[in-house]
Amino acid sequence: MTDLRREFEQAAENIQRLGQRPDNDTLLKLYALYKQGSEGDVHGEQPGFFDFIGTAKYEAWAQLRGLPGDDAMQRYIELVHDLLA
Repeated sequence: MTDLRREFEQAAENIQRLGQRPDNDTLLKLYALYKQGSEGDVHGEQPGFFDFIGTAKYEAWAQLRGLPGDDAMQRYIELVHDLLA
């Protein structure tokens, strides 16, 4: 396991200690960066029109299409550190 992967997984654990819930835009950014870093480009069918949360998550992840996994992991780590600071 690489140092970046270890740091990424540690950031995913650390975000659980956040004192207050981030705003929805930040939550979507965290979700999208995590998915891109752990799974790569968005895959699967887009959720239905009335699944507002699922659609928002899918679209946030889709916006990162083509971003290398290492870059997504690094951006996720930085965002978590900023939120915990």
